Order: sequence, then structure tokens, then C-alpha cells
Amino acid sequence: MSEAAWTPVATLDDFAASDAIAVVAAGKEIAIYLVGGAVFATANRCTHGDARLCDGWVEGHEIECPLHQGRFDVRTGAATGAPAEVALATWPARLAGDRVELQLG
Repeated sequence: MSEAAWTPVATLDDFAASDAIAVVAAGKEIAIYLVGGAVFATANRCTHGDARLCDGWVEGHEIECPLHQGRFDVRTGAATGAPAEVALATWPARLAGDRVELQLG
């Protein structure tokens, strides 16, 4: 079985104002996080309050929801702080030069 294709969705310049951005790819709204020179991708909607996670705060490998302060690990999507209990969907992400690429398949 062949490896799923990598799709370019952003560049490092897109992170100039924030460590978290939103993109729409394959019909999904995805949050992308830049942490320590690596990129991670999760669903952009909090599983607790339906807020946009790209508007939250990145601390280490966690994103804090701007609505009720639930937290998620951006590497795994796991809920790490109440009131969030349900994990986020995640996608493989990588940097290819200055491009951010996702595996969406």
C-alpha cells in the first residue's frame, strides 16, 4: 500500500502573528500549531464548546480553548484539561522547507 499524499496547506510566514492558524483542506477546518519548530494538526473546533481552537492559547504542546479553557495535546488530540473530555481528530503534519504539509487521506 502506498503512502498517502502530502498536501501543502500553509507556509511558515502564516505563523507570523500566532502559533496557531486555521486552514480548510479536504472540506475540513483544521488548526495547525507551530511548536518548537515542528507542526501539528487537529480539528479546529473544541469538542466541548464548539469554539475555534486557532483563537486559543498555545502553551508547550497544549492548546487552550478560548471559550471554556479546556485543553488538548496538539500532538495526539487528547483532552488534557476539563471541561474537555473528548479527543480531537488529528492529521499527520510536516514541514517541507517553509511549507506546511498535511496527510489528509
